[in-house]
Amino acid sequence: MGRGKTEIKRIENSSNRQVTYSKRKNGIIKKAKEITVLCDANVSLVIYGSSGKMHEYCSPKTDLIDMLDRYQRLSGNKLWDAKHENLQSEIDRIKKENENMQIELRHLGGEDISSLNYEELIAYEDALENGLTSIREKKDEIPKIMRKHELVLQEENKHLMFLVQQGEMAHGRISS
Repeated sequence: MGRGKTEIKRIENSSNRQVTYSKRKNGIIKKAKEITVLCDANVSLVIYGSSGKMHEYCSPKTDLIDMLDRYQRLSGNKLWDAKHENLQSEIDRIKKENENMQIELRHLGGEDISSLNYEELIAYEDALENGLTSIREKKDEIPKIMRKHELVLQEENKHLMFLVQQGEMAHGRISS
């Protein structure tokens, strides 16, 4: 006695649909693993659920990029265009720039400076001196700013005191 045929159509009940998705996703990943082991096949599987979450499986001896490159080569379908290649070169350039900035940051922190030549050390020293000068100037501005704020607050206090006195005088006239 076998199971009855199920009509393949969208499951309307969202919780039933999610349960079915989860079970079938796990089943297809299990089948991909089995065909990899049993048949020594290279398998890559990518699944995007309706929530946008991605699930993937790749045979142990391969990775997705290699599989996509091989697919592109054998099928003739162009997966990567010039735009993507430009983006990849831009990513590589930014990574290199980031590495250089990390090295420069370590140098500014006094680390790994033995590899620097005399001119580079002088440039870093100048940069640090300029930074210290800027910080000292900013530090010296703070008391001046605080004094200005204090004067403004004193003026506001005088004005409020005047208004309070005026209110008391007006209130005194009304109650008399």
